[in-house]
Amino acid sequence: MDFGKVIYMTDLDGTLLTDDKRILDRDMAAIERFRAGGGLFTTATGRGWAMARRIVEDELHLDIPSVLFNGAGVFDFKQDRFLWQCEIGTQAREYIRRINDMFPGKLGFEVLHKHTVFVPFLNETEREHLEMESVTPDRRPLGEIPEGGWLKFVIAAPPDELDEVERTVRAGGFEDAQWVRSAPYYFECLPSGVDKSRGFAELIRLLRAEDRFSVASGDYMNDTAMIQKADLGVAVASAQESVKAAADIVVCDNNSGAIAEVIDYIEKL
Repeated sequence: MDFGKVIYMTDLDGTLLTDDKRILDRDMAAIERFRAGGGLFTTATGRGWAMARRIVEDELHLDIPSVLFNGAGVFDFKQDRFLWQCEIGTQAREYIRRINDMFPGKLGFEVLHKHTVFVPFLNETEREHLEMESVTPDRRPLGEIPEGGWLKFVIAAPPDELDEVERTVRAGGFEDAQWVRSAPYYFECLPSGVDKSRGFAELIRLLRAEDRFSVASGDYMNDTAMIQKADLGVAVASAQESVKAAADIVVCDNNSGAIAEVIDYIEKL
């Protein structure tokens, strides 16, 4: 297939990035070949602006916008501005308060504002997450976080504890939002109706790329919607079984050059 007829969006963590958060030379060479052939390449990540910037801007040097916040924002790093965003409702603050009261002292919370990571409650899981991403948060009480600009919030905890939080939330009383498990350690609250497929659709609209063949790749349940909606949905070998079942093809794992394998596959279509 002519790369000039394709738009390809991939997840970052667990898909493009290796387990130690690197981009393989093999994958980078394939991405550059794809782009040189006219292909539109970008990323869809649960990361916000602060955590995605190093990879998207400094390493990938994307020339088209990226989908951030698990689909709640489309950001153009070249123009340094949001092209589209969907904010979570005012109920989010109350949701955090209620959940924290149910599990006092156990959970970390991260409120992702457009350009700021607010952390009203910190635990060891959240501390490790911030250190791993080299992000300095704005630590302030929940009631002092500014109104507006909330694109999502994340609950961080060890998997067993987070399983209990997820069961509690899904049992009822928190329906006015979209909830998704984005990793074993992270459970996210997004605006209603928002996921990566929504962000991908908004990006395609903004680029007027509706006629292009769309490709999406990922590894975790928060990638499922965009994998299902794309013309070619791809799961990496290390993906959850449910994600593999939703995909059209399964390629090698994220430590073995998955993106290069996808681009080789596209070329042969």
